[in-house]
Amino acid sequence: MKGTLKRLLIGSILACSPLAQASDDAACGKVSIADMNWNSATLMAHVDQFILAHGYGCDASLVPGDTMPTGVSMTEKGEPDIAPEFWTNSHKAMLDKGVQEGRLRYAGDAFSQGGNEGFWVPKYMVDQHPELATIEGIKAHPELFPHPEDPDKAAFMGCPAGWTCQISAQHIFNALELDKAGFEIVDPGSAAGLAGTIARANERKNPWFGYYWAPTPVMGKYEMVEVDLGADVNLAHYKQCITQADCRSPQVTAFPTSPVHSLTTASFAEQAPAAFNYISRREYDNQVMSDMLAWMDTYQADGEIAADEFLRRYPAVWHQWVDAQTAQRVEDALR
Repeated sequence: MKGTLKRLLIGSILACSPLAQASDDAACGKVSIADMNWNSATLMAHVDQFILAHGYGCDASLVPGDTMPTGVSMTEKGEPDIAPEFWTNSHKAMLDKGVQEGRLRYAGDAFSQGGNEGFWVPKYMVDQHPELATIEGIKAHPELFPHPEDPDKAAFMGCPAGWTCQISAQHIFNALELDKAGFEIVDPGSAAGLAGTIARANERKNPWFGYYWAPTPVMGKYEMVEVDLGADVNLAHYKQCITQADCRSPQVTAFPTSPVHSLTTASFAEQAPAAFNYISRREYDNQVMSDMLAWMDTYQADGEIAADEFLRRYPAVWHQWVDAQTAQRVEDALR
């Protein structure tokens, strides 16, 4: 009797423990997470793995991923369970079909401000010339942005050749008639080349004006000001003309926010509702992510190391994604 009573008491204690409650509430089981091959996505994947494992009792594992193969696999095969960072614009038809057929779920936004494209100048230039925060101020002072090869021109750093943003940036450049103000688009050659021009300009306090996006490491390292293009977003025109190579009559429009979602399979959402709720609530502030990407770049940190750094550096951020008991379990696991 004493042995039976002892076992019952131990079972009762275990059943009431936070981890047992998390496991029961989440009904989590095995969860596979796509570890995409760029820094923000691999950081998210490792953070999700740690929180799901230690906060919700999931058997969470990472699998290699990339945008198109992961989207197709989740839609057709139901795996992996989670894609933490998915830029959905170029694959929206496929994903919407997966949602309509009950295979996928849009769990929430990966970035609270979405992907942010725009024309930018360094903050130190705006501090000296406040008018450079607007496109009219830029056009009035082409002499402040000397071309590296042509003294009679002003330089606008464009998007790398072959990228969709090369088309959109070119059309908006044309719609703004920046060529008439003396500007010429400079091809940076690659994404690394474009980032390098921003880094060199900031480190030497040289002028810079061009296209870029966030969140990115370079935006975490250097203070840049997005130029007000003097127009709101015209989404219909942006989709129908600005993003199309054969757009003949581009009009001025601000860049729309690029939707960046977290995706899950419908089966994961149904089998692990508490864990799915975490994914739905989990979103990163763009500046926080840019700061983390800059840290990863500086220390050449992988996703696992960066996830540990993020969880220790930004508890005020991720505590908002989970309840107090779950947060405590994750904190305990970090010790």
